[in-house]
Amino acid sequence: MIDLHYWPTPNGHKITLFLEELVDAGAPLPYTIQPVNIGAGEQFVPEFLAIAPNNRMPAIVDHAPADGGAPLSVFESGAILQYLAEKTGHFLPADLRDRTAALEWLNWQMAGLGPMTGQYGHFNVYAPEKIPYAIDRYTREANRLLGVLDKRLAGRAFIVGDAYTIADMACYPWIDVYKTAPIDLAPYPEVVRWRASIAARPATSRAYAITRQVNPQAGQPLSEEARKALFGR
Repeated sequence: MIDLHYWPTPNGHKITLFLEELVDAGAPLPYTIQPVNIGAGEQFVPEFLAIAPNNRMPAIVDHAPADGGAPLSVFESGAILQYLAEKTGHFLPADLRDRTAALEWLNWQMAGLGPMTGQYGHFNVYAPEKIPYAIDRYTREANRLLGVLDKRLAGRAFIVGDAYTIADMACYPWIDVYKTAPIDLAPYPEVVRWRASIAARPATSRAYAITRQVNPQAGQPLSEEARKALFGR
């Protein structure tokens, strides 16, 4: 049994994508959702910090780790994806070169696509004042990274090749995230094609449906209390 400490954000979606794909692969891994309301500051409570010391979700607790020992907690979404892939034997290729490529692109997302797109969203959507330099800087960087991904996808069904992997699951939730600050994807036809193919997967629909179950207010403007919890500490 996996306890998934989750809130419906791009990083949270990565893990539900993986767990729901396991169902369709015929290898379901039972899990429970433990909501972490980041708008209410629940990421700062001692119980959560005990498993996620960086006060960021998602995090998991595996109650049946492979070594047979005590429950094992894992934080950071990229580390969780790799842990679950190694635990289950799914969505991380066994071939040395393909495995290396999957981990490269997983780390590319963690170090680049996620943080830079997040900053794009912050300065375009959430910042209390418009700072032209920051908006321009992160808009250009988000577009640069989309160009990198578009080039990689040329001639490939998925990031590594024909196989859907944790690299795809990591990157997909970070494509054109912000409805009030959309990015024009027309210059990136390979990204558009790849994104549509993932959106059409039944597991993707189930993973994203969890959003409304956990946070019926998803997509609404932030309250001042939520803004302070997210950006004020």
